[in-house]
Amino acid sequence: ARELVTLLLTSVYQGTRNSSSTTRNAAHAVAKAVGSQFLEFNVDDLVQSYIRIVSDSLGRELTWQQDDLALQNIQARARAPGVWLLANLRRALLLSTSNRSEAAVGYATMDGDTCGGLSPIAGIDKAFLRKWLRWMESNGLVEFGPMPALDAVNAQQPTAELRPPGAKQTDEEDLMPYDVLDQIERAAIRDKLGPREVYQVLKATHANQPDEQLLAWLERFFRLWSRNQWKRERYAPSFHLDDENLDPKTWCRFPILSGGFERELKELRAEI
Repeated sequence: ARELVTLLLTSVYQGTRNSSSTTRNAAHAVAKAVGSQFLEFNVDDLVQSYIRIVSDSLGRELTWQQDDLALQNIQARARAPGVWLLANLRRALLLSTSNRSEAAVGYATMDGDTCGGLSPIAGIDKAFLRKWLRWMESNGLVEFGPMPALDAVNAQQPTAELRPPGAKQTDEEDLMPYDVLDQIERAAIRDKLGPREVYQVLKATHANQPDEQLLAWLERFFRLWSRNQWKRERYAPSFHLDDENLDPKTWCRFPILSGGFERELKELRAEI
């Protein structure tokens, strides 16, 4: 089986100055454990070149204080051309690795980490994936047994590693706890509940959290969901694995331009 994986699967780690040895070593360990080929591209020179071009054109230096999101996104986008080139050279299918939780709130860089011809886990939420990876580490599939190499992944907090290391960036700091995000998505999108009803669901399951925190998570979800439909329209095709799916081509339609639930959120905030 490992020989077949080596023939079929190539993993590419594309680092910048903001990438850590922790994620690099984790990627290498997992690739080795499954038998995948492992390649490394250092794309930092590409990133800095793009930054210089735009900075010179604008006549000002790009800074993290003023240009945070753009400086994050250019790193993800700079990774696309090289891995597409590799896929073309090998006549291979490029896999995108975005999951459903990221798709719900647009936590991905269009034409960056969304690049690919197929997105195998785009129908699966992040909270489930984290539990499954821990199960794979300790139990694993019957045919292969446990995969201890996944400890290097499971021991970390999920992070995009796009800000400088001193920022200690994590996904959940940028967004909210993944279990909360997935609960809101399930209630709002699958069950079609409005902001007020979803808030009551959160109150019942997170009674230890202040009202202001619950409302902040709720507002963040509905606003990010609404403004990122255009991204979901362009995601690579995925598999429909359960009763929750955000693929607009086969399951979940939503307008690209909308009111963003602003009236409902304003009314809810006035009540709390």
